[in-house]
Parts: sequence; C-alpha cells; structure tokens
Amino acid sequence: DGTRLVYVSQGRLFTRRLDQSKAVELVNTNGAFAPFFSPDGQWVAFFAGTKLKKISVESGAAIALCDAVQGRGGSWGDDGRIIASLDGAVLSTIPSAGGTPTPLTELIDGDGQHRWPHTLPGGQAVLFSVRGKTGSYDDAAIDVLTIQDRRKRTLLRGGTFGRYVQAPNGDGYLVYINKGTLFGVGFNADRLETRGTPSPVLEEVGYSSLNGSAQFDASRTGTLVYRPGTASALVALQWLDATGKTQPLFAKPGGYGQPRLSPDGKRLALSISGPGQDVWVYDWQRDAMSRLTFGGGMSFPVWSPDGRYIVMQGGGGMSWTRADGASKPQPLTQSKNAQFPWSFSPDGKRLAFAEFPSGGGDLWTVPVENDGSGLKAGKPEVFLQTPANELYPAFSPDGRWMAYRTFESGTSEIEVRAFPDKGGKWLISNNGGTVPVWSPNGRELFYRSDDQRIMVVSYTVQGDVFVADKPRVWSEKRLSETGNRNLDIAPDGKRFAVMMPADSSEALKSQNHVFFLQNFTDEVRRRVGTAR
Repeated sequence: DGTRLVYVSQGRLFTRRLDQSKAVELVNTNGAFAPFFSPDGQWVAFFAGTKLKKISVESGAAIALCDAVQGRGGSWGDDGRIIASLDGAVLSTIPSAGGTPTPLTELIDGDGQHRWPHTLPGGQAVLFSVRGKTGSYDDAAIDVLTIQDRRKRTLLRGGTFGRYVQAPNGDGYLVYINKGTLFGVGFNADRLETRGTPSPVLEEVGYSSLNGSAQFDASRTGTLVYRPGTASALVALQWLDATGKTQPLFAKPGGYGQPRLSPDGKRLALSISGPGQDVWVYDWQRDAMSRLTFGGGMSFPVWSPDGRYIVMQGGGGMSWTRADGASKPQPLTQSKNAQFPWSFSPDGKRLAFAEFPSGGGDLWTVPVENDGSGLKAGKPEVFLQTPANELYPAFSPDGRWMAYRTFESGTSEIEVRAFPDKGGKWLISNNGGTVPVWSPNGRELFYRSDDQRIMVVSYTVQGDVFVADKPRVWSEKRLSETGNRNLDIAPDGKRFAVMMPADSSEALKSQNHVFFLQNFTDEVRRRVGTAR
C-alpha cells in the first residue's frame, strides 16, 4: 500500500514506515536478500542461506518456508500463494505457510533461466524474466504464464524485472528494465496483452545484467522507489595491506567486478558493466586498459598459471581468450547449465569451476591442455556434488587441497578438502565466510567475512590432515558490498587488490540514497499514453 519500505543493508533486513523518521532492523535476518511483501503488508518474505523465509514486519522470529538453494526473486499473490525462483532456473509455487514447493515452469525452447516473478492481481497469472542459454539479461525476454493451464507466451524481448502497475483511471502498464532504463508499455491484465510501443520512463535505474535483478519497486498506490543506476556497481579499485593502508590501483570509480591479478602481479583482469558485462585487462604499471570481449555476457575471468590465457564464464559454458587480446573468445566447454571458472591447479593442467544445474552449485574440475593454438578441455569430473550449494573452488598453491564455500549448515562457510577428495573435510570459518583466497606462502588461507572484512587463518599439514588455526581479522577495512569476488591477493602475499566503496560525491549519493517518485503511474501514462 506504499506506507512501508523494506530494504537490505549489510546483509540484514530493515523496515521503515514512511510516516516515521527511523528504520527498524528485523532481527535474525542475516544474509537476507531479495525481500518481498505479503499482499496485506504484514509479512516480508526473503531469501537467506539456502532457505526462503518470512518474518512479521513487527519483527519476531523468522520462519523457514522451504529450501532455496539459489533464490532469484519471489512474489506473494493475493491468493496466499508464493511464486519464487528457488534454484535460479525455474519457478515454483509454495504455500505462504510453508511446505513442499511445486514446479510451475520448465525450461523449453532455448530457455536458460526463469527469474524475478511478479504475480498479477487476482493471482491467476505471473510475469517473469526469461534469459536464453547464452547472453545477458539485457537480451532477456519478459513472459507471462497463466497458472491454471500453465500456458506461457512472450510479451516482449530486451527487458528484465517486469512489474505491473495501474493508473488511477484503470489503465494498466508493464514496466521493466533494459540497460538501466525503466520502460513502460500498455498492458491489459485480463487479456495478458501489451498495447502500443514501449517508451522510456526513467533513466539510470540500478540493475544487474548478470542476474537480471533491478533496484526498483512500485506500490499499488502509484509510488515508485528506486536506487540510481550506479548504486550497486560504482566501486574504486585499490591496494590494501594488513595495516589498513590503501592506495589507488585505478583512479576512476566504475562498475568493476571479479578482480583477478595475473601470476606476475603486473596486470589485473576484471569484468566491467557496460551495457552488458565484458572482460578487460588493466596494466596498472602502464595505466593502460584493454578490452578482451565485446557484446556482454562475459564475466569471472581466471588467469592460466603462465599468464598467457584467461578463462571466463559465458558463451553457453566457459570460454578462453589470449590475455594480450590477440584472439577472440573461443569455447572451452559447452553446457546448458551456467558454469563459473574459479582456479587453475598450479601446473595449469586442471581447472576448477562451479556448475549450476536445476539446484545448487556443484564443484567440478576439467583437464586443460595447450595444443599450440589455444586451450582445449577434456571431460569434466565431479569434485563435490551435494544437496547444499557449493561455490568458489580454489586450488591451494601446492595443488593438494581445495577450499570452497558451502551452505551445508544453512549459512555460508569456508571448508577445505583434499584434492583428489578423500572424504575428509575441515571447517575454516567460524562465523560465516565466503570467497576463499590462498596465500602464495603456503601457510595462510584468507576469506571474506559477511561484514566485508578480510579474515585470515594460519594452517599446517600433518600427513593427510589439514590443521587450521582460529580465524583472525587481517584488516578492519570493509570492502565494497558484493555478492561475489571483490578481492585478490598479490603474488608476494603482502597486499590485496580490492574493490572499495567509491568516495566521490556521485558514488556516495548513489550508494546511500533511495529515491521516491510520487504519482509514478501518472508519469507512466504521460510518457506511454493511454493503454486502452
């Protein structure tokens, strides 16, 4: 009803009534993301760990509704039914009281992912984003599905995060994001048909071309709330040492992600949000930036140990290219599932990656060789496949161990297993952790805490046993909030290349401000025209 806002800050949920000046934390919501209200506004559903949960807006205990190994949006319908993307791939229905999910959609006709559902008034149909097997969400489609007969059809292409809004005169509109611009088009919610031509309504709205989410919502009373386009992306690249001292690595703040230092430490591979997302290499000694991919959909770069090649996510699996830019990206593996490369073994003969089937992340390795013309992959082999969600498989400097993130306990923690796996496992973090990074010295393992600090654990090896000390804070500096990698260690092990919150006035405004646009549906009607 537009009287209350719920939002995530530092991985926790906060709520604020708009007629009050202070926000209130909803307790026991650590790790929360993608919240959405019940129709009466008295409950907030959200994802945390590997669960879909709900909590009263008056706080109290959070109630687990079902498993959600990779939550990617939900919508609570007027009929009391929740529709959600629980695995990042398809939509399911869940009773709002909790219970066993029932699959609602299936991947057909080249579909790669179904995400970010929005139930239409009455609960008989749902809008959702559909990404193909390749490309980014800049190329996604918005589909509508009638729940009773499960018939699906595409409403438009080139958009994500579709939402239905209604003007005071009864005109209905479909609003959505394309490359940071919010568009609107007339939409008949009874016939499930668009009318007219989409028109831009608002520019520079925060969104992710990688996962399809957007930073806006509209109330039924016609108020829009949004964060600007750089809200989740504008960061500064800096060096950070154990004393907390920082110095610029690259002067200009930007939409950077997944920084990876070359084996000699002289270059930095990273993804940059465009439109789309592409991989670049920055020679920080020469202050020169070179682009390796074009067209979006590429991310998570990983250097080969000899520094000649970069493997990345995208292209219907994983791709490789020469690090000097002298080749175009070439397929390394092909898969209908998303594959995210993470680390090479020290000899460069095996690549560890995470794969997302219809469920949580599984850890794999694949043999890789250089045949003289580039990289070739052999047959992938499972390293760890469990009902939990595992990510970020990192080979140790000697190749004997694999560190990774797991959600087995319901929270994100770091574990280590032998490579090849012999059945033993050792818990490294003790209060949440993600993104393991081995020190080159072979005696320390770093990871990022939930509050964006770098933690370090000293370790020794006794035969086949991994002996880890108690985690300690390596630096009190808090990195820029991100859902994936925002740091990498230099070859000397003495400093990190990190993504830090940008301190420019523009960046601070975008990161710390939320904007309200009243009478939003009147503006949509003015821009788009009558929808009848």
